[in-house]
Amino acid sequence: MSINTRQRPATTIALIVALLCVPGLAQAGKAEASKEALDQVQSRIESLKQKLDSTQEAHSDAADALKKSELAISEANRKLFELDLEQKANHNTLQSLQQQTSRLGSTIAYQQQLLGKELYQQYLNGQHSYLQIVLTQHDPSAVTRELQYFSYVARARADLISGLKTNLGRVATLNEQTSAALKKINDLKGLQEKQRMQLESEKAARKTMLVKLASQIKSQRGEISKLRRDEKRLSDLVERLARIVPAQPKPPKNHKDAGRSNNDVPTKAFSGSGFAMLKGRLHLPVRGTIANRFGTLREDSGISWKGLFIKAGDGEDVKSVADGTVVFADWLRGFGNLMIIDHGDGFMSLYGNNQALLRKVGDAVTAGDSVATVGNSGGNEEAGLYFELRRQGQPFDPLSWCVVK
Repeated sequence: MSINTRQRPATTIALIVALLCVPGLAQAGKAEASKEALDQVQSRIESLKQKLDSTQEAHSDAADALKKSELAISEANRKLFELDLEQKANHNTLQSLQQQTSRLGSTIAYQQQLLGKELYQQYLNGQHSYLQIVLTQHDPSAVTRELQYFSYVARARADLISGLKTNLGRVATLNEQTSAALKKINDLKGLQEKQRMQLESEKAARKTMLVKLASQIKSQRGEISKLRRDEKRLSDLVERLARIVPAQPKPPKNHKDAGRSNNDVPTKAFSGSGFAMLKGRLHLPVRGTIANRFGTLREDSGISWKGLFIKAGDGEDVKSVADGTVVFADWLRGFGNLMIIDHGDGFMSLYGNNQALLRKVGDAVTAGDSVATVGNSGGNEEAGLYFELRRQGQPFDPLSWCVVK
């Protein structure tokens, strides 16, 4: 697009406006010049729309690639999350095995001590057989008592030896289980390292894609801005001709909570409560600063916000605000990795622009459960969470239900 092409509509419009300001000119000449200017501006707008369609198509291709990259990052983070849980479970198993081995070790040491004392006592008393006892004793009752004692001692010794063998076998088994648990932990560490490397690779690919997408978005916004300026010039000209000055609606003022920081998140204290009973008691799903609030105008489009954007640290846990069921966990254009939780009675909560989705469709969650991690998916320039509350499909102000601390 050349400089002369850009200046032509503006020059023509300026000429028409100037003509309108000169007293004494004929109304017919004014109308003819105005019609010519309108035709030129409308033609230029049509050309810009065609160029914008082309830009949006390229933008769509980049967004599709971004979707794949961010879904891969979310999946890699979810696998890391599951591996961490499995790693913790294996460490707990290992700790339990080590405790059992330690207790058995103490039991075995005690049994060995008893057996040692028994053998030493037998050594001191000398070796006596049943035959020797019968031949050396002349009192039948004494013989009976000696034989009973001998039998008792023999059984006790046999039980002690049997118990010792059993415990030694259990120790051997526990040692094998411990070795297996250690091997599994080491294998999991290898898997985690591999998953982290894959995650870094996906992040690098996403970064490249974001640069490409940002360039296309910048180009697209430039075209949109140019189109809007041209349309405004046309609108101004028509207004001057018709001598109509419509009242311009004022943008809504920022709520007193805009810019405030939230330092509290949902807990399981509200688990089990119906959603409708939680009005005024809900906590925002992530700690951070409320950058944009419900009803204010977006700077880039003039469209009002349907929820909150909360600036937060990359990777921070996103908590479910109440009990519910995950009904959507996927990538959605404009919202990146998005999770929607159904709380019943027509209430839903939406969590967008996440780095990773930790729950799947159909999962039941309770208030305070970690369901995602903060990110900037969907093409956002900064990390944060987009949060909405809806009833019967209609968004309403989350700050009218949530406590900001």
